[in-house]
Amino acid sequence: MLKIKAFTFSPIRENTYLLYNEFKQCIIIDPGCYFDEEKELLKQFISQNDLHPAMLLNTHCHLDHVFGNQFIAETYQLTLQIHEKEKLVLAYAPTSGLMYNLPFNNYAGEFILLKEDDKILLDEDELQIIEAPGHSPGSICFYCPVQNFIIGGDVLFQGSIGRTDLPMGDHQALINNIKSKLLILPAETIVYSGHGAATTIGEEKKNNPFLI
Repeated sequence: MLKIKAFTFSPIRENTYLLYNEFKQCIIIDPGCYFDEEKELLKQFISQNDLHPAMLLNTHCHLDHVFGNQFIAETYQLTLQIHEKEKLVLAYAPTSGLMYNLPFNNYAGEFILLKEDDKILLDEDELQIIEAPGHSPGSICFYCPVQNFIIGGDVLFQGSIGRTDLPMGDHQALINNIKSKLLILPAETIVYSGHGAATTIGEEKKNNPFLI
């Protein structure tokens, strides 16, 4: 059984997720910790709960979701797992950082590449990979059907969707992927988004103005 701890980091107010189980193993998804105190807060939670980081995952690689990649990788000797199409996005992230006056040290290690229908296994728990590009060319979601939740990155928000005016964005692809891959999930599925509050598939299917 996975527990979920959310942190909101950086001036961009990005949601970082830490998933952990009863065996003290954990997964870190989209570490957006930018300031030293944010990195320390994440590190302290892991230490105080006696957790052992097993994986580092990115839903996509826009700058606010990757600020802490290098810190996490170095601290816990982890290899970043992303979709292949996010390599270019990750490489561009420091340039974006300078544009926002948010310089940072980018991840510089090897990759484990993820694709549709791959499974992330953490002891007895399983996350399924759903590809949902549009906001970013290799956006992926991590879906747990047993516990009815999805870590969706910037694909779907409470009452909104991911922006598509960034480089390599595709509005129609995003809408199509949300409707064909996310809205088919059970209505009670909790959506943990990259920004803002959690929502449910049912709520967004019924009320999201971008999807009606």
